[in-house]
Amino acid sequence: MKYISTRGRAPVLDFSDVLLAGLAADGGLYVPERWPVLSPEALSGCPGRGEYADLASEVMWPFVDGAYPRARFDELVREAYAVFAHPEVTPLVELGDGLWLMELFHGPTLAFKDVALQLVGRLFDEELTRRREQVTIVGATSGDTGSAAIEAVRDRENIQIVILHPHGRISEVQRRQMTTVDSANVHNVAIEGTFDDCQDLVKAMFADPAFRAEQRLSAVNSINWARVMAQTVYYVAAATRPGLERLSFSVPTGNFGNVLAGHVARQMGLAIDRFIVASNRNDILTQFFTTGSMAITEVHPTLSPSMDIQVSSNLERLLFELLERDGIRTAETLEDFRQTGEMQIESRISADLHREWSGVRVDDAETTSTIADLYRETGMIIDPHTAVGLAAARRCRRGSNEPIVVLATAHPAKFGAAVEAAIGTQPPMPPALAELAERPERCERLPNNLAAVKAYVAKCSSIPLG
Repeated sequence: MKYISTRGRAPVLDFSDVLLAGLAADGGLYVPERWPVLSPEALSGCPGRGEYADLASEVMWPFVDGAYPRARFDELVREAYAVFAHPEVTPLVELGDGLWLMELFHGPTLAFKDVALQLVGRLFDEELTRRREQVTIVGATSGDTGSAAIEAVRDRENIQIVILHPHGRISEVQRRQMTTVDSANVHNVAIEGTFDDCQDLVKAMFADPAFRAEQRLSAVNSINWARVMAQTVYYVAAATRPGLERLSFSVPTGNFGNVLAGHVARQMGLAIDRFIVASNRNDILTQFFTTGSMAITEVHPTLSPSMDIQVSSNLERLLFELLERDGIRTAETLEDFRQTGEMQIESRISADLHREWSGVRVDDAETTSTIADLYRETGMIIDPHTAVGLAAARRCRRGSNEPIVVLATAHPAKFGAAVEAAIGTQPPMPPALAELAERPERCERLPNNLAAVKAYVAKCSSIPLG
């Protein structure tokens, strides 16, 4: 499999080089040059832990074929999913009336990012060891990516990791999951600004060829194709479950990587009816899927902070497909969007989107009431992001019998204050989170200034490894 940039001006790479590059040299995102077709074995479905690892290998193999011996890739996949607490890895829970939750938070950091990053960390280690190279991973997080990335690469001898997060705009648990990790290769930075500011700083560092090469920068957030690739698997696991044919999915959405993985699975032949893109008050994606237009506005803090985003990086991959894989046109459209803060797609494309995508805005009041209602009805506790997805699914169902799987993206204990405000009690605290409050934090606080962040990253990348 070869990979091309969404902006059409970067070298064509194989999987191993795409893994380490993250962002393409032209500022675009890598995608496969063609979409493989799911094998009959993948479409047979595999619900258990061992079966999930088998399914994951089968779904992902076309994307990595040629980069690893098949037996070694299978081994890395088995290792990644052996650390999950639930035997099914991503279990489905029936809510009734055709609604289901898919719990994606049974990994080490209790968020859906673990599903991809536990594998991606192992792939990085495998490739860097083979090449005898070292990298400095730089990433921005709106909450959960940072802790999952840190957990995936902590203490690895070939990697320094620097994670930027918006100061005061993630939950205390999310912050402490990053800042209390006592590993010499882990570095946290609180930026005075929003997640979009953090993301722009990361993109600016990758857009500086000399700095990128000198510091040996790499990325593991959802701009890295390997992240999206690994997330396609749980869509296949859900949609091939007996009795759940022709599903729709409701996905709490921030940077668009999670729901994009579902789109990839559909491109590979998976029978999915539509995607419900669930947003909070920061509803730029709702605008896009409702009207075909977007306008950047202020980022508002909400009860679902991982979705407090205005510029969703992975929308670029979908836009590339909508523009018939025209990289030059994609680049021009995005450059105009960043300069003007607005985008309008053709009415023909927008009409096509409406058949397979829906955008829904859910405010904090509805988020809280959804948590409360589910707890009262079933005794189940969900986090605010999952509540946004559930509220969106209930609001825009096409008939009472439309089967919809809501992706449950985080353990409720990561957002204890919001949950307590909804149901009057704190959610049960897993042991891994309970001890966070006792650990000392390690974090640098920096202004939203590229020069200052570059200097800090350069300092971290110069620290000897091993």
